[in-house]
Amino acid sequence: MGDEYLWLEDVDGADAGTWVRERNAEAVARLATGGTFDDLKAEIRQVLDADDRIPYVTRRGDHVYNFWRDAAHPRGLWRRTTLDDYRRPEPDWQVLLDIDTLAADEGENWVWAGAAVLRPDHRRCLVSLSRGGADATVVREFDLVDLAFVADGFTLPEAKTDVGWIDVNHIYVGTDLGPGSLTASGYPRVVRRWRRGTPLAQAPTVFEGRVEDVAVHASHDPTPGFVRDFVSRRIDFFRSESHLLAADGTLRRVDVPDDADWDVHREWLLVRPRSDWTVGDVTHPAGALLVTTFDEFLAGGRDLTVLFVPDARTSVSEYAWTRNHLLLVVLRDVRTELLVLTPGPDGWRREPLPGGPAMDHSGILDTEPDHDDYYVTTSEGFLQPDTLRVGTVGGAVEPVKREPAYFDTDRLTVRQFFATSADGTRVPYFVVGDPDASPGPTLLTGYGGFEIARTPAYDAVAGRGWLARGGTYVVANIRGGGEYGPRWHHAALRERRPRAYEDFAAVATDLVTRGITEPARLGTKGGSNGGLLMGVMLTRYPELFGAIVVQVPLLDMRRYHLLLAGASWVAEYGDPENPDDWAFLREYSPYQNVRPGQPYPPVLLTTSTRDDRVHPGHARKMAARLAEFGYDVSYYENIEGGHGGAADNEQAAFMSALTYEFLWRKLSGPAGSVPHQPERAALDVR
Repeated sequence: MGDEYLWLEDVDGADAGTWVRERNAEAVARLATGGTFDDLKAEIRQVLDADDRIPYVTRRGDHVYNFWRDAAHPRGLWRRTTLDDYRRPEPDWQVLLDIDTLAADEGENWVWAGAAVLRPDHRRCLVSLSRGGADATVVREFDLVDLAFVADGFTLPEAKTDVGWIDVNHIYVGTDLGPGSLTASGYPRVVRRWRRGTPLAQAPTVFEGRVEDVAVHASHDPTPGFVRDFVSRRIDFFRSESHLLAADGTLRRVDVPDDADWDVHREWLLVRPRSDWTVGDVTHPAGALLVTTFDEFLAGGRDLTVLFVPDARTSVSEYAWTRNHLLLVVLRDVRTELLVLTPGPDGWRREPLPGGPAMDHSGILDTEPDHDDYYVTTSEGFLQPDTLRVGTVGGAVEPVKREPAYFDTDRLTVRQFFATSADGTRVPYFVVGDPDASPGPTLLTGYGGFEIARTPAYDAVAGRGWLARGGTYVVANIRGGGEYGPRWHHAALRERRPRAYEDFAAVATDLVTRGITEPARLGTKGGSNGGLLMGVMLTRYPELFGAIVVQVPLLDMRRYHLLLAGASWVAEYGDPENPDDWAFLREYSPYQNVRPGQPYPPVLLTTSTRDDRVHPGHARKMAARLAEFGYDVSYYENIEGGHGGAADNEQAAFMSALTYEFLWRKLSGPAGSVPHQPERAALDVR
């Protein structure tokens, strides 16, 4: 069967552009007019622009760096201060780069995309700038003493570029160098070693991958006494092949399992396999954390020390090195524990890490492993604004920044329940709201892919846009995510993907069974892979929901691998070119499963023209097909924003207000006025 809406995949085509403008105008007329919407957007914009929110930082040497947007600087400021000054209520920030001024001077819609700073002196950096929020960036060398771009410095035109410092005169570069230089996924296939002052075209190649790979990468570790260079090819989204790169260009395989996460810090090699790994007569389970010395492992030794073994309730969520310690964030039924592991003559000592109160979600924001045992933690909950703490392993830890409260939490609680999925699996989910309220408007969210965990977080936008209106907010921790480590992810991989959808449907059903809501008042939203989840809910479980929001989604699983970065996700979903894979993909692919005469609830689809990761054609074609069959569908496409959907706070506030206004109108009848937010000083910060 042909695809009558294929023309909507022409991102900047004239006909497609006309269609987008018409749909946008319809959505604005339906949802973004009147005082209710304007008030809600203003409330959200106030949160995004608030001067007293936490400036999150990354330490590099003697300074901590922050990127900041507010009403006066919508595109943002890259700035820094000292750690001591950061502890003060009002740090004295040194502005390094004003993106608004740069964009105005150059006539570009620049969006900040980060900077790679040269270690150890931290004077030079490679700044990445995106046009409109796309993944593709322009790279320019910047001097952190002169506070200026370096004349005749390293510069790269717009592409999905991967760069890293070797020394002040050399960098590793993977970029678009013309035919044959990119993988089928659109990422670099070739890495070159580029010397200052020479043409990139003449830079020697140090490593090549295959066209069918996802990408290649090279890195340099300048740690004194442990200087090393590595190259790797990402075989698929979860598997890679890595090598130590010698000065003469020879490669030595780092022979860890190709699906393992691994990391080298000074003398140590840390390995976290994603599948069971048998070494000698010992089988280490998926999600275990193992350590050995790097040189011994490279020489063939396999004396592995077990640092963590997961069980049915636990997983390692993240880890970070300080100079002398390893910090772990462990999830136990989606609640965190912070641990510090210390090597010694009698093995590795394990202790709790101060800085994460019970019942909140805590994480490691920053360390500086080159220099000392400094660390920064963040701790937040659904109703607890974030607290940022700075500490030293073995020393003091102190709160230095607290996020203000943006919505009233009186009468609100957080409860965790477990739903039973179709195959009997217990699926955790959190419910945030008034436990004494009668069944009312409820918003259910989830993701369920790529081993990404949805953990408790203080979402001020959801607080003002939903909870403050009297709605209930629910986060489902379905399979496909990382809440219970690799096994939770593997359970919904490829042909097992429907398990994630069954989990989500089970949570929706459980909410009704518990009397928290009813189908007509249950809405749901999700983006990217979560947008695919929403598309399946619409086409497979429409009777469970009263409204659905689908954001920057994958929806056409017949063609996803041909669009932008889609080929990089074949390991997650399957290959539509393989008849066996298409046999299970076609069973749930939302675009192919839209049917007339179904009880589909109202749906809002949103995307971005400049999304160069998930093609906007997915959302466009789905909206067109739904409209063809006469369903209640609204569509809005932001011109900027990339995969994040918005390039600045004004756009972000508009997109969020559009979402919450749509859901509230559909799930509660005519929208009332947005509740007045009390003064922050009067709020109970919990």
